[in-house]
Amino acid sequence: MSSYTSISPDKLARLIGTPKMPALIDVRIDDDFAADPRLIPGAMRRSHRDVQDWGPRLSGQSAIVICHKGLKLSEGTAAWLRQSGVAAETLEGGHLGWVESQKPAVPADKIPKRDNRGRTVWVTRERPKIDRIACPWLIQRFIDPSAVFLFVKSSEVEAVAERFDAAPFDIENVFWSHRGELCTFDVMVKEFGLSTPALERLATMVRAADTARLDLSQEAPGLLAASLGLSRMFDDDLEQLNAGMTLYDAFYRWCRDASGETHNWPTSKVKA
Repeated sequence: MSSYTSISPDKLARLIGTPKMPALIDVRIDDDFAADPRLIPGAMRRSHRDVQDWGPRLSGQSAIVICHKGLKLSEGTAAWLRQSGVAAETLEGGHLGWVESQKPAVPADKIPKRDNRGRTVWVTRERPKIDRIACPWLIQRFIDPSAVFLFVKSSEVEAVAERFDAAPFDIENVFWSHRGELCTFDVMVKEFGLSTPALERLATMVRAADTARLDLSQEAPGLLAASLGLSRMFDDDLEQLNAGMTLYDAFYRWCRDASGETHNWPTSKVKA
């Protein structure tokens, strides 16, 4: 039964992928993590032993703490976080309950290593249009909310990736890229274990717009038009990415919650 300091897997699933998602902290011990080395989308591993050190950094934020079964480790860690001014809850049933409810989980070995500030760093070609906006949206909403994206000249992506320990994406001959008919967004959805109906539908829209196969999705022409419009509005790639986050937030919520809704005004059609 839910309490004022816990949240159910179903309620958490509604928050994941939205701008209002709280910080997700996985405090499972190493043995439990080794038994299932996957993370709830957007979660970061932390040790309960160090909560007094890292907890204050979340002051003023909301957080959900996840342990193996949602018992002592998450309860204790959440209580310590509340001492640091964090609105902390625990996940009912913990990671085990999440998995048993058949919700998506991200293989931890697919997530690039983090920098000394705990962020994943990614690099791709400058002047993004579709895939290179959609992929950062997916990463920040489902993998790492603190992820950093570097947009550089096409010829320098691989060298920048090597020198700055960044994960290259949406260029040829790298892991995170097009595969056959799939675009990079498709690949990320599948590799990160995020194949939900909403994200699969969004992936089809992105693929259709990104690969000039607009017949695959009736929404793709709208996504293409909006994407090209954004690319004309912004000279700065990071400003364009920031605006694009809202665009993909809207398309994701439509895919998840509103694809069956229709507009009913005017109430009667004009007669010929």
